[in-house]
Amino acid sequence: MKIGATIKRLRKEKGIRQIDFAKQCHISQTYLSQLENDDRNPTVDVLERISKALDIPYPVLSFLTLTAEAVPEDKRDVYKKMEKVMFGLVEDVFL
Repeated sequence: MKIGATIKRLRKEKGIRQIDFAKQCHISQTYLSQLENDDRNPTVDVLERISKALDIPYPVLSFLTLTAEAVPEDKRDVYKKMEKVMFGLVEDVFL
């Protein structure tokens, strides 16, 4: 999953409208839409504001975007075995 799709999913799970979320993050709705559609790459500053608005630590937001393709090939089997458990724990604690 890409960062934009993760942001969109988390925002929707929290029931926040895009326009309201953009205001919370001090960015335009157009820019947020571009981020959520992975048409733009956010800066670290913007990601930190998004994380704060989602009420999760920035590293957790980054972790939630992790996909098997991002893991070195020689470690993918282990990743795939642990993926559901890892994401489940993170979501239980932070979401």
